[in-house]
Amino acid sequence: MNLPTNSQCQKQRLMAYLQQHGRITTLEARTNLDVFHPAARIQELKEQGYNIITIRRMVNSGLGEHKVAEYVLMT
Repeated sequence: MNLPTNSQCQKQRLMAYLQQHGRITTLEARTNLDVFHPAARIQELKEQGYNIITIRRMVNSGLGEHKVAEYVLMT
């Protein structure tokens, strides 16, 4: 499946995911949503007024442990 890669489409995918699931990690955004710079898109969403917090945590990528950001949509 080919997804549009412009920043607006990436923000839309991130927000839809956050609204449905409440949180997403950097790894999930890159792997599942084809957003390769999630921090930039999250910052843009914050600037638009969305209340999103960032938590640092360890995740297993399948090849090892990595410290990633987890973005949580606050209601």
